[in-house]
This record gives sequence, C-alpha cells and structure tokens, in this order.
Amino acid sequence: MFGLGDFIGDVFDSYYKDGDPYKNYNLDKQGEGMFWAAAINDHRENDPEASACDRLPFWVPDGETPKEPLAVTPRVLAEYAYDELPLPKTEVTMAPAGETKVNLPTWVWLDKVKFKKVSVTATLPDTSLSATTTAEPISLKINPGTKDATTYPASGECPIVDGRIGEPWAKGKSKQTPPCGVKYLRSSGDGSYRLSATVTWKITWTSTTEGGDRLPDAEFGGDQNVTVEEIQSINR
Repeated sequence: MFGLGDFIGDVFDSYYKDGDPYKNYNLDKQGEGMFWAAAINDHRENDPEASACDRLPFWVPDGETPKEPLAVTPRVLAEYAYDELPLPKTEVTMAPAGETKVNLPTWVWLDKVKFKKVSVTATLPDTSLSATTTAEPISLKINPGTKDATTYPASGECPIVDGRIGEPWAKGKSKQTPPCGVKYLRSSGDGSYRLSATVTWKITWTSTTEGGDRLPDAEFGGDQNVTVEEIQSINR
C-alpha cells in the first residue's frame, strides 16, 4: 500500500537526492556552503508573518547572500538581538521612598549602574553574517497617577544628563527643586497613588557587512505605589 509518507519521501528524494535540483544532498560540497531552512523566532511566533517563509530548504554557497526576500540579513539579526537585550526592570528610586508628604518635592532618579548602554550580538553560525544591537536610555517619563501633582520638569519627561537620568537626593538639597521628580498636592487618603515610570531606549545596530541603522525607540514602563500624607502641624 502506497501512503502519503511514501509520496513525500519520493518528492524529497527527487528534490535533494536524484539531481532535481540537488544531487545526493550536496554531500560532495561540504565546506562549500550549507542548506538554509525556514525558522521562527520564538519571541515573535505569534506575528502574522512568522510563517510567511514556506520555501523548502535551499543551498547557499559560502560567502553569498541568498536572493530569497525573507532570508536572514544583518538587519534581521539585529532585530533578533533586540529581543535578547538584557534591559533592567523599570523601577525608579525616590526620596522620600514609598511615603511622602503633600507639597514636598519627591526626587526621582534611575540607578546609573543598572540603566546604562547595553549591547547584544547575534551571529548566524558558519557564516560571516552578524549584527550588534545596542540600547541606550535617553529619557524617563513620569506619570504621578493623579492630576493633583506637579512634575519636574513640567513635561514629566526627564532627559539623560551626564550619563544619568535624574539626580540622587542628598543632604543639603531639601530646599532645591529636583531636576526630575514630582510634588503631590493632595493626600492619597487611605490608599496610594500609582506612579508610572517609562524609560525610552534609543536602539541602534551595526554590522561587519553593513553600515547599520536605527531601530524604533523602545519604551518600557513600570508602576510603583506612592503614599502621600498630609503634613501634621501642632499649634501651641
């Protein structure tokens, strides 16, 4: 009985073994090239185009770039490297931390050790194709979680200055205006405000075979609870 598996086997034998278009799976050309086959990026398997490449595995001589429109290129490798960037969790440092007072400026900044330029290189094995993707934090956007608040600067977007976003609070700065921060104008009552912090990362890539370019900026955010209390005063 002849089954579907036999039919598929015959088709593949004809294609890769019997000379139409390959002979004996190109075993006599080992070291001169390799077969390329479709693969799906695990991070993007739900993308509509993830399964767009339905071509059978095909031979590519060493040093040549496939003419297949969906073949891996340095930019594709750069996008793959982007998915592997070890970006830190978006969590800001605040002073006062956790609890603050009405009309008291709260200083906000990012840990300079964690929030720094990071790079990942993706390489296609046994080829000269590679790309390095770099992410660099450029700004921090603060949303205090209530309209009853003032942000510093007024736009709520803190740029990077001298390699740092925001400035750590220190003794002697109590009467200064924070370069990056928030001042709550009303108590949070029995609850808390949900402060949202979003970091914008500039994404670039370079390659040994191409000049490289920019990828779209990336934004990653996180929320933190902030309790705001009224300042208690005692009259004598």
